[in-house]
Amino acid sequence: MNVRPRSKPARSTQRGRQAAVAAAPRGKSKRRNLLVLQAECTLTDAAELKSALCRLSDHDGTVTLDAAAVERIDTAALQLLAAFVRDRRLAGAALQWRAVSPAVHSAARLLGMDTMLALNEAAS
Repeated sequence: MNVRPRSKPARSTQRGRQAAVAAAPRGKSKRRNLLVLQAECTLTDAAELKSALCRLSDHDGTVTLDAAAVERIDTAALQLLAAFVRDRRLAGAALQWRAVSPAVHSAARLLGMDTMLALNEAAS
């Protein structure tokens, strides 16, 4: 039986690296409970967003999401964020939004997800 080795996944593109989520803000602070969303939050970046959210899912303290820089977000990213917010609520764990861009507010409102994402409690 001939078994071919699996090929390695393609390297991420420059755009993918720029659009990735950051687990901590730039600078000296390394807060492990902060997720800073980048300008592009789309299906292309969903795997990276999911990984970042999973790393935060078991955090005992308050998790902070910062969506101030988001210029473009699609349904896939909003669904991941909604599932994360729901899971934090069900676990009785705290979550807060540091800032939310107009693009996120607009997309969430258009899809009827602003309450689900707790954006009405968020700072703009």
